[in-house]
Amino acid sequence: MQAHIPTSLEMHPHLTLHRHPMCAEIIEEFQKCHVDHPIKKFFGECTDLKIKLDRCFRQEKAVKRKANFEESKKFKERLQAYKKEMAEKENES
Repeated sequence: MQAHIPTSLEMHPHLTLHRHPMCAEIIEEFQKCHVDHPIKKFFGECTDLKIKLDRCFRQEKAVKRKANFEESKKFKERLQAYKKEMAEKENES
């Protein structure tokens, strides 16, 4: 599989549905708009969908960020508990 190299003509990276499940419907609408309006897309025909897509990406990123933060908090708690346990074992020796 060949890697995609973005060109200066592209406005955004490839929109893959599996990487953005929350925005899949809007991505499909946006891509369909570009196919249906190959010239008008340059004059704003798909701009409303692009704005919706950008908003969706921001929401998706916020959700992922929150989930990652919660996961990191749990990991830090487990790490602190492990360190405490190891320190107690070391003191017993």
